[in-house]
Amino acid sequence: MKILYAIQGTGNGHLSRAREIIPILQNKGEVDILVSGTEAEVDLPFNVKYTFKGLSFVFGKKGGIDLLATYKKGNLKRLYAEIRQLPVADYDLVINDFEPVSAWACKLNQIPCIGLSHQAAVINKKSPKPKKKDLVGNAVLHNYAPVTDQYGFHFEMYDNKIFTPVIRSEVRHSIPVTKEHYTVYLPAYSDDRIIKILGQFEDVHWQVFSKHCSKNYQDNNISIQRINNDDFIESMVSCKGILCGAGFETPAEAMFLKKKLMVIPMKGQYEQQCNAAALKKMGIPVIKSLKLKHLDKIKHWLNYASTVSVDYPDITESIIDELLAANQFSRNVKKEVQLGEAVYSDKKFWNLNFGKILQQISR
Repeated sequence: MKILYAIQGTGNGHLSRAREIIPILQNKGEVDILVSGTEAEVDLPFNVKYTFKGLSFVFGKKGGIDLLATYKKGNLKRLYAEIRQLPVADYDLVINDFEPVSAWACKLNQIPCIGLSHQAAVINKKSPKPKKKDLVGNAVLHNYAPVTDQYGFHFEMYDNKIFTPVIRSEVRHSIPVTKEHYTVYLPAYSDDRIIKILGQFEDVHWQVFSKHCSKNYQDNNISIQRINNDDFIESMVSCKGILCGAGFETPAEAMFLKKKLMVIPMKGQYEQQCNAAALKKMGIPVIKSLKLKHLDKIKHWLNYASTVSVDYPDITESIIDELLAANQFSRNVKKEVQLGEAVYSDKKFWNLNFGKILQQISR
């Protein structure tokens, strides 16, 4: 069986999960890898056949997405060219981790595309949602990378085909210890903002992993480090607690390691607002932003917070087996669709709401 595995390259979580999934897929068939996006620091130790610009969300420095930078990188003409040139009809099965190029190539050519992502679980009606509705954010999650069937990962198994997180082997097989530092990963905040707030706690040693620094440096009790996969794992495994955004992989690994955890969801990022709602329900403290007015909550977390017990067994291969068994129909897709010959016209492509969604993102 010839499989295309397409991965979103914005952020590190998708690629971290892919490092565990790819070897399993390679034991099931011939696998080609596609990565689109430009905002990740995690490398894949595998040959990547297709590398696209795709549609990246650019992290800002004030707690949210940098909409202007996202819009500038979101070259729709280039994106559509990437979609048109991808030969999805050459594959028996397309598996998609919230990756737009392959998803839309499949949609245009009427080929099944199987979602295997955290986002697939987030949009499930049974998964926790924030009290405040976000119609645009919800629309983005549903239309950014449309699929024909979905398998999701979340903090808990809220429904059928929602599974517990994939924990990286380096984390799963580590031996946690407790040293004196706290690990910080808040990529949507500037180093200056982080130093200003966390520097208020002079007796706490913070190890901050930053997307914004060009070299490592120390500012009193705060060390600022460029993101490095091995260094970050070592810091997590040995820390007293983890302060991070309300993404998926880092909070999941923090709970797996039995580290106390506090999250700050990114502003204007509906997925993180949903994650924060789920984590809060589990007993994880959540603050809305990294500001001076939240110092008391951070202090309380430092002094009194406890860990949350979770059970995240290694079931990744069984999930893959279930996906493959349930999607045998994908192997029977007709091969007549030729490279660059989309079923839909350009006009109909944009009428499928994709263009409208991008316009909303850029506002």
